Amino acid sequence: MTSDNYSVQGGTAVITLNNPPVNAMGHAVRQELSAHLETAWADPQVHSIVIIGAGKLFCGGADVKAFNTPASRAEPSSRTIVKQIEASAKPVIAAIHGSALGLGLEFAMGCHYRIAQRGAKLGLPEVKLGLLPGGGGTQRLPRLAGVEAALRMIIEGNPVSADEALKMGLVDEVATGDLLPAALDFAAHVSARSEHPVASRRQAAEPAEAGWFTAQREKLTKSKRGLPAPLECLACIEAAVTMPFDEGMKFERERFDVLVNGTESKALRHLFLAERAAAKVADLPTNTPVHPVRSVAIVGAGTMGGGIAMSFANAGIPVTLLEAKQDALDRGLATIRRNYDGTVSKGKLAREEADARIARITSTLDFAQLADADLVIEAVFEDMDVKKELFRKLDVLCKADAILATNTSRLDVNEIAATISRPASVIGLHFFSPANVMRLVEVVRGQATAPWVIATSMAVARQIGKLPVLVGVCDGFVGNRMVAQYAREAEFLLEEGALPQQVDGALQKFGLAMGRFAMSDLAGLDISWNGRKRAAATRPTHLRYSKVADRLCEMGRFGQKTGAGFYRYEAGNRTPIPDPIVQQVIEDCAREAGIERHEIDEAQVIERCIYALVNEGAKVLEEGIAQRSSDIDLIYVNGYGFPAWRGGPMFYADTVGLDKVYQHICEFHAQHGAFWAPAPLLRRLAEAGRTFKELGDSARSA
Repeated sequence: MTSDNYSVQGGTAVITLNNPPVNAMGHAVRQELSAHLETAWADPQVHSIVIIGAGKLFCGGADVKAFNTPASRAEPSSRTIVKQIEASAKPVIAAIHGSALGLGLEFAMGCHYRIAQRGAKLGLPEVKLGLLPGGGGTQRLPRLAGVEAALRMIIEGNPVSADEALKMGLVDEVATGDLLPAALDFAAHVSARSEHPVASRRQAAEPAEAGWFTAQREKLTKSKRGLPAPLECLACIEAAVTMPFDEGMKFERERFDVLVNGTESKALRHLFLAERAAAKVADLPTNTPVHPVRSVAIVGAGTMGGGIAMSFANAGIPVTLLEAKQDALDRGLATIRRNYDGTVSKGKLAREEADARIARITSTLDFAQLADADLVIEAVFEDMDVKKELFRKLDVLCKADAILATNTSRLDVNEIAATISRPASVIGLHFFSPANVMRLVEVVRGQATAPWVIATSMAVARQIGKLPVLVGVCDGFVGNRMVAQYAREAEFLLEEGALPQQVDGALQKFGLAMGRFAMSDLAGLDISWNGRKRAAATRPTHLRYSKVADRLCEMGRFGQKTGAGFYRYEAGNRTPIPDPIVQQVIEDCAREAGIERHEIDEAQVIERCIYALVNEGAKVLEEGIAQRSSDIDLIYVNGYGFPAWRGGPMFYADTVGLDKVYQHICEFHAQHGAFWAPAPLLRRLAEAGRTFKELGDSARSA
């Protein structure tokens, strides 16, 4: 923000918030804003003040990186500036375009008036970072829009449109044309008034329904398990009704301080910043060209192929969906239509838009239809020979600058690339199922993958609303390589004394969306069984191996699709039911392996399963398979149901203390053998008193 951001137009001072890219209200911005306001108040020629944002939006909020630093509390604070505005005889108008989020909206609510351009979005998303609006939002919004609307906005954290904001009483006018001229006209109109509205002087009305706050508290306790921020938000909104404004502000600040210093908020902010870091590729020049992707071809119309096709169609990109046989193609298209019909029936998508998306998907049995695609993604059977044959065919058929991507979840991308004449064009795009829903995409760079292919793949994934995380080549890449260790320990725990419901219960209590064994039943036990059978010949005989899952598969128990797996299922019901047959299989396998079963507590389950992830994650980091520990955290939170409020496995280990984690892993190594050999990187960090987060992009040199 510079002095160029102040002007006087027709008696109205115009102050521009100018702090790219989102006009975050950091300390320097607040300092200059305060100085410009003082100038306007002192100028007798100025009768009103308009505050507007530069670029594409009004203000995106506070500087998240400054939280828990002295700069976040340095004066003048936003609260101090708003107090001065409230005392001003000259009206101060917030002119909002693009978006006003978080502290940006809180500041706007502290102004006398708000005018928003049609299409603008106004929101308080702090709850998504484990926080509450700490700049007066919980006190002013109920006074402007009522407690019901305030709770919805604050607890959900989703923005409302300018038109919705007008109906709520959050803005005073919606501008249909250029914002600044409309704001200047509005300022001239209200400047003649002797008094100007101040939100803090209003009284927030009690909810119409008796016991409303109690009912909301009970609802949030159930629906937001493990998250303190929603309940704190509710308490602050209740304070807006039951306390004078100044006391409510004091209460809000106290509760904000508790949250901002809590582990949950630090974890969510870690993930917020991690998403921005994931877009940066350390060794990719900033001027690397990104090729336009105007058309996409998907080979394979199964569950993954259909979901990937929907992802591109949803983003407005035409898709050609290819299958080898008509019946397989018909099944795939029918599934796509059912998915869209379901979304329409729930009121989440207009029928016209669903039809438009379906129309973007062209089906074919003819490989020649792929010749002009900018990007081809194979989603065929997970077999190396099948994929190699397909890529040789694509090599001959596709245009020279086409990106050839594999959706493999664990096979060697380098081996696939080596079979064709242009290995530089080959990359892995590992979508997660269901691909049309899950945000995560592991972008797998091969040894020969060209920089422009990497840059374009990352960009197109973001274009279709996905979260791309760059990884290297190894068995299972990052996600599945690590989850194999987690799964191994969960199965070993069964033989040692636990039951599936005990392991799953402990993991869900920890915060995972699903337990290990319920998830296996959902995915299908036969998929991993086929992989184990293929690897049986090369499996080291000296290492422990659990036969429980194999025995269940031999019995035809493949999970939900067969009505039985680690649990049994009643027809039409996905609820897992503990099964005595499974307990007998577990006990038989333990006896054959010479393992004496004993009681397993929740702490053992968490330490064995989660620390297995951490130890393997440290190896992944040191090998350079992942660029940074926060990338691993993104993969686990967005792909495997790890609780976001714990920040991912690597951040969680930092919060526990790497010295403690390392000590447990050493103990497990002594008790359980080679699988638990401590990662060298983990040992070095633990001995040095450092954290994974401190590494940044320098894991291999740590």
